[in-house]
Parts: sequence; C-alpha cells; structure tokens
Amino acid sequence: MIRLAADENFNNHVVRGLLLRKPDIDIICIQDVGLSGKDDPTILEWAAREKRILLTHDVETITYFAYDRVRAGLAMPGVFILSQNIAISHIIEDLLLIIECSKANEWENQVFFLPLKNKA
Repeated sequence: MIRLAADENFNNHVVRGLLLRKPDIDIICIQDVGLSGKDDPTILEWAAREKRILLTHDVETITYFAYDRVRAGLAMPGVFILSQNIAISHIIEDLLLIIECSKANEWENQVFFLPLKNKA
C-alpha cells in the first residue's frame, strides 16, 4: 500500500477528503510527527526513512531538494506536487486513483505533478 505524508502547508481539506473516501488510507501530516518548521531536506529524509510519498504544493524548493537526493543516491520514495488551482475534489480523485492503481515503488525517485489531466 502507498504511504503518504502531507507537508506542513498542504491543504488539510484534501487530507480530510481522502480519509472520508478511504478511511484506511495511510496518510500522516508532518506536523503530527513533530516536524513543523523543519526544512525541506529534513522532511525528505524523514519521508525516506518512513517510506512515505510526500504530498506538497511547494513547487519552488521541494523539487530541487528531492532531485538532489536522487543525484546523491539517497532514498527518495517520491513527491506529488499538487496544484492549488484545481478543485479539491479533482485532487482527491487523482490521488485515490494513484493509490488504488499503483504500487509505492513505482514513484521512487520521481517528482510527479498533479492533476493527471487538465480539468475544466
């Protein structure tokens, strides 16, 4: 099963929506594990240790640090960067599709941008 971690600034409405639709989803918020205010490399290191794909809206810095880990040969279970300009329901649908139809190791060393397709 895919394990997820939502970063500190991730939209909690998405987290709640995922849990309402799929209560057994394995998702945790960074602030719930004492990592509030930590820098991106620390968050990515923790996600790697926990084998959790990171959910974020941060396209500015997390991408650089994620690929930096890949270049250094460090574990990087994956990062999903979700647009804030798309309806929450579409983000939830995309994430549920990914969770149901893929395996965690398919996302290793990847930074993946959502939505899956342009939605009106």
